[in-house]
Amino acid sequence: MTDPNTVQMKAPLNDLDKRRDFLIVATTTVGAVGIGLAVWPFIDSMNPSADILAVSTTELDLEPIEVGQRITIVWQGKPVFIEYRSPEQISMARADDTVPLIDPETDFERVQKSEWLVVIGICTHLGCIPLGQKTAEPRGEFGGWFCPCHGSHYDASGRIRKGPAPRNLDIPPYRFMDDFSILIG
Repeated sequence: MTDPNTVQMKAPLNDLDKRRDFLIVATTTVGAVGIGLAVWPFIDSMNPSADILAVSTTELDLEPIEVGQRITIVWQGKPVFIEYRSPEQISMARADDTVPLIDPETDFERVQKSEWLVVIGICTHLGCIPLGQKTAEPRGEFGGWFCPCHGSHYDASGRIRKGPAPRNLDIPPYRFMDDFSILIG
């Protein structure tokens, strides 16, 4: 019987034990690196592809646009309406701030620079593209846009004024890079 007060000493490691420990550590390391290399393509496949990243932002030079002109560009597959508003159009949009609105929002809240209106050109009712971008198209009762699908009327600030649309035309994330350059997205 062994005395409980005696401490047993471990035998010193011999060469065979050292080799076994080294092989275990080396095999574990190689296995972990191998699993990481095998899993990486699956993780990397979850990142957006290059073509998606390319359309995530759109830069536009606004200098060729004339006062009163409306243009349409595409951002993430959606039409974006950009209007270079005249002082008369700005005052008309600001005058409508005081009327009862379906989705209350002032013109000041919808623009970063008063002369530039930037909205996503998709009706918020069922996703049709409103008319009013071209001069010959009807602009609705309030001088903005008219959705021919179900009769929604938007004013000069893209706010819903009449019809079944539940909210104003959406505003994309954008910022002005300088006076005549805009980055959407």
